[in-house]
Amino acid sequence: MDAFDWKHLSRHGGLVAFAALLLINILITPNFLQLQTLFVNISQVATIAIVAVGMTLVIATAGIDLSVGAVMAVAGAIAPLIFLSDFAQANPSLGLFLAIVVPVLVSVVCGLFNGALVAFLGVQPIIATLIFFISGRGIAQVLTNGNLQTFTHPGFSYLGTGKILGLPFQGWLVLVIAIVVWWMVNRTMFGRRILAVGGNENAARLTGTPVRRVKLGVYAISAGLSGIAGLIVVAINSASDAARIGNLMELDAIAAAVVGGTLLMGGKAPIFGAILGAVIIQLVKYTLLANGVADEVALIAKAAIIVLAVYVQQGRKE
Repeated sequence: MDAFDWKHLSRHGGLVAFAALLLINILITPNFLQLQTLFVNISQVATIAIVAVGMTLVIATAGIDLSVGAVMAVAGAIAPLIFLSDFAQANPSLGLFLAIVVPVLVSVVCGLFNGALVAFLGVQPIIATLIFFISGRGIAQVLTNGNLQTFTHPGFSYLGTGKILGLPFQGWLVLVIAIVVWWMVNRTMFGRRILAVGGNENAARLTGTPVRRVKLGVYAISAGLSGIAGLIVVAINSASDAARIGNLMELDAIAAAVVGGTLLMGGKAPIFGAILGAVIIQLVKYTLLANGVADEVALIAKAAIIVLAVYVQQGRKE
């Protein structure tokens, strides 16, 4: 395939894949065009999309974040501990506010830890985030004594089950996050610095770009968004299971970012591309499961999607 073809395939491959998945599901998947199916897919893709946005920023600096699932588990473990506490029972509104804000702030601190290892200690991103990948879920299980936390809390559950104009709340949240982060990347100095660091870190440093602060910032944002995703998962299930929240989210987020056009070597952050990538990942999983294919096959399909996306990226450079 010549350079022209690679260029157009890499630029529009996501849209082609999305259209093909829609057509396949319309033809073979029962009840695919029903509103309930749309709502289910929005609910399931929202967490992937939110985490993928943060992952896109990290990869844009030529990094990687393997800790996103563990951060989700930590946030998901903390929230019920807060809104089920005696203080929250006595102060419902304040308790709900703290149950949302505190886990996200704790998640940001986790991201700052990752970023500090990368930016100040020079640890390779895959190793730095692997540390919290291993320890974070353990922390979440210690917080909950390894127990499943179940609850009934309409205010908190709105994060996962609420609707605005008939559409799931988390779908609107994804849209708002995507717009804000897209604006940041394309209209602010910090966004330009992210791309500069990923494009050529040495050149960025020579031009006065605060490389360490940029890296610290993207890991903090990635973890903060992961915390929000963890809250949504807990709200949807009305239960918090530290052993399962965010399990294998790293694979989904990386796949979504890469399928959406994020270059693994950095320098590019297509935010809405990451959202499209998340939708594609979700549709692949839904298509297989809705047609009786084992969940294990969906994992293999996700891995194949990553390989194909990287292959297309490499072909574009030739």
